[in-house]
Amino acid sequence: MSRYHEVKHRAVTALQRRVVNPINARLPFQTLLETTGRTSGLPRRTPIGGRRTGNEFWFVSEFGEKSQYVRNIQAQPEVRVRINGQWHAGTAELVPEDDPRARLKVLPQFNSAAVRVMGTNLLTLRVDLKD
Repeated sequence: MSRYHEVKHRAVTALQRRVVNPINARLPFQTLLETTGRTSGLPRRTPIGGRRTGNEFWFVSEFGEKSQYVRNIQAQPEVRVRINGQWHAGTAELVPEDDPRARLKVLPQFNSAAVRVMGTNLLTLRVDLKD
């Protein structure tokens, strides 16, 4: 990763962790991803943007495998996703063969624009919903 991308990753992550995510997580209809902390074992909730298609929920990580929630998924793929205020259990999977830029074109426009601007290593993820 270039120095520019490393600095950008640290700045965006700090802003999200301290300002954006705490506010968004409190919004009743914000989509949330709940993973299990790979070290703590505690639930970790992250605001995300994506779209449900049938029994699948698709989204794109801005920082790929550097994202903490992606690392949590790699350790424990059982997750929950809050969509329109309702929680759904599922199994998350990294989909590196998917084109994340093409995927962003079919996901919610506002979030997709933010991911494109802030991201440095895009990675598509899919959650196979159980309900």
